[in-house]
Amino acid sequence: MFTGIVEEVGTVNEVRPEGNGAVFTIAAETVREGLAPGDSVAVDGACLTVTSLLDGAFTVQAVGTTLGRTTFGGFGGGRRVNLERALALGQRLGGHVVQGHVDGLGEVVSIRRSEELVLIDFRMPEDVAAVTVLHGSITVNGVSLTVNELPSAGVCQVSIIPFTWEHTNLAELAEGDRVNLEGDTIGKYVRHLLGQPGAGGAGAEHVARGWGY
Repeated sequence: MFTGIVEEVGTVNEVRPEGNGAVFTIAAETVREGLAPGDSVAVDGACLTVTSLLDGAFTVQAVGTTLGRTTFGGFGGGRRVNLERALALGQRLGGHVVQGHVDGLGEVVSIRRSEELVLIDFRMPEDVAAVTVLHGSITVNGVSLTVNELPSAGVCQVSIIPFTWEHTNLAELAEGDRVNLEGDTIGKYVRHLLGQPGAGGAGAEHVARGWGY
């Protein structure tokens, strides 16, 4: 589990095809410390397994499904990626609950400044839009963000404070770029619960009756 608080922006040094997937060598200093083979690390929001440790770097492996579902398929040497190690028991949950399971790709519609903030609008796939609510949480390239506005159907706006802008790779985005999105975990479970038929009825109506409404 992760929190969406980026620890470091690493650099992809090498991408090596392997089977139907690929192995990525990522240079990092802070995140490299304390890692061991088998550990989980979020790379631009996707949970990957550390396969080996190098001097000032580590490798992770992505299967074909991950390459097709995320932005990883377009990665090359020099690509900068947001990194976060898995949450340890007892640490503060500074962002929100992030699983590292990318739900789909978004597309940046606009990027503009509003005083000290940067506002980013992006299109969401249907599954992500269904669990995205105003002032709720969404993960963009591994960054925990608050939904600032829902300007139109399927479009989400987030506001980036200067610290986040300077310490993540969001500052490198441009209109038309694709981003890894993970919808709010709690929202996904609520949607699933309300959409399931029950013994005494179907979906939300049955659940509401069960709670006495």
